[in-house]
Amino acid sequence: MQKKCLVLTVAFILVISIMIGGCTSMQSNATTTKEKYPNKPITFIVPFGAGGAMDLVARMLEKAAVKHLGQPLIVVNKPGSAGTLGWNELVTSAPDGYTIGISASELFLHPLYGTSKYDYPTALEPLAQISSTPVIMVVRTDQPWQNVSDLINYAKEHPGELKFGHSGVGSIPHVVGETFSKSANIALSQVPFRSAAEAVTALLGGHIQVVFINPGTVKEYVKSNMLKTLAVADVNRLADPVFANAPTFKEQGLELFYGNQFGVTAPKDIPADTRAQLIKSLEAMITDPEFKKNIEAMGLQYHYLNTKQTQEQWIYENKKLTKAVQESGIVELIKSQKQ
Repeated sequence: MQKKCLVLTVAFILVISIMIGGCTSMQSNATTTKEKYPNKPITFIVPFGAGGAMDLVARMLEKAAVKHLGQPLIVVNKPGSAGTLGWNELVTSAPDGYTIGISASELFLHPLYGTSKYDYPTALEPLAQISSTPVIMVVRTDQPWQNVSDLINYAKEHPGELKFGHSGVGSIPHVVGETFSKSANIALSQVPFRSAAEAVTALLGGHIQVVFINPGTVKEYVKSNMLKTLAVADVNRLADPVFANAPTFKEQGLELFYGNQFGVTAPKDIPADTRAQLIKSLEAMITDPEFKKNIEAMGLQYHYLNTKQTQEQWIYENKKLTKAVQESGIVELIKSQKQ
């Protein structure tokens, strides 16, 4: 009897040991799985077409991804509706860290126009800021206008003749163009395009006469003397030698201060450990000296902000743009143009 009890006791202990070992193994595997993020490519949504400044920044991150993330970034362009199609898809993506996207200041504008499905500042989470760059106004070099005053005078003498292009209705460049027209008391017809690159193509082809755009998109055209910059929408001139001689709107008597902040954003509620790893990897990518050099080389103003700083910048930028477009009447104007 005692022998039988001993055998049963040993067997019981053995079963318990196996169960505990199995649980430990499962916990170990779960921990290992968590530590492996990312263990597959990450989709990076760009809500505008190829060739624009946002796309070029995304391609730079794509090149740096394997080194700092351990997995490639797959850039996916989702152009349309001035960015809303791409950002809508990002909002509804699984919050697992495998779908992220580029952010821009248009995020704060679309909800004001009443045409976006989501309130992007609350539906998305900022992870990092990359750059902060003012919008510029460019024309073809063979045009007779040497400054803003020349263009304003021409527009007044030829009402309805001048058209300006931009990257989509409601975009930051569109807002700058409408604000300029209103401030200068002239009539410029707006022509939206699916991307900034398409707007530049139309400008070079003579289909439009003016483009409001990010300097990075037109740097090579300005450098090769195909396009010229009439004004910069910032307090100070651009530091880039290619644009250094371009005066600000303020220098020419107009109070226009608009820029675009590019960064990285993601759906809400990414698991804490995944989010922490993603933020750490993004910081390494963006603060890499080579990445900074490339950003500045394309005509953007490098301005890295960490996650907390970017969150604070989003709050500030949201309030600033909301006030600007409402007080200027741009909200009503753009709503009417969207109808």
